[in-house]
Amino acid sequence: MNEATEVPIQVLIIEDDERIAEINRRFVEKVPGFAVVGIATDESQALTQLEVLEPDLVLLDIYFPDANGLELLQLIRRQERQPDVIMITAAKEVEAVKSAIRGGVFDFIMKPLLFNRLQDTLLRFRHYHQTMARLHSEQGCVNQDEVDQLLQGAVKKESGSGYLPKGIDKLTLDKVILAMNECPAPVTAEQAAALIGVSRSTARRYLEHLVSKGQLRADLSYGDVGRPERVYRKL
Repeated sequence: MNEATEVPIQVLIIEDDERIAEINRRFVEKVPGFAVVGIATDESQALTQLEVLEPDLVLLDIYFPDANGLELLQLIRRQERQPDVIMITAAKEVEAVKSAIRGGVFDFIMKPLLFNRLQDTLLRFRHYHQTMARLHSEQGCVNQDEVDQLLQGAVKKESGSGYLPKGIDKLTLDKVILAMNECPAPVTAEQAAALIGVSRSTARRYLEHLVSKGQLRADLSYGDVGRPERVYRKL
């Protein structure tokens, strides 16, 4: 079955602000393979639509005048047919994030919602959803490699959409890349910090990010005294 003939992923939006809910609907329906089947603006509507519509995916806010999104998340988890959940919220408290993660959300996106950020998550979810459906229909069981692939699909990955991990700023990243491209010899985080004009810890964070993306290589340098230190070089 190709993408054009697949049944769209059914999405329910639970958001008390009707204007924001409409923006979310338009964003979702710009991504191929998704269809918004309902919008709930309070707890009563949410519970009814969850039961009647049986969506595949829920976009859930935390703050409601008459309810708490984290409590709704727990109710969703107790349903017989459990949809996946993406939190889209202005909540920034550590406890809220921790509760959402413990509740098994696929992703946690902070407002104001950016289309590229949502698109990145929805594309990952579509791949995850399709893979789960295929494995279930073909074999019913999975091996370790397939489990690893499914779990990787639920982890944020930098994509062509321009999304960068928290703590990585594009302007600073560009400066680090430029400095490393112009540097003929391997450098330590401290040396890179001096070249770029940032702190050692900041330089290390950006250098390690580039290592994780396969753009730099990190080796250990053993000096005459002290502990070995990581040095970074272009691949």
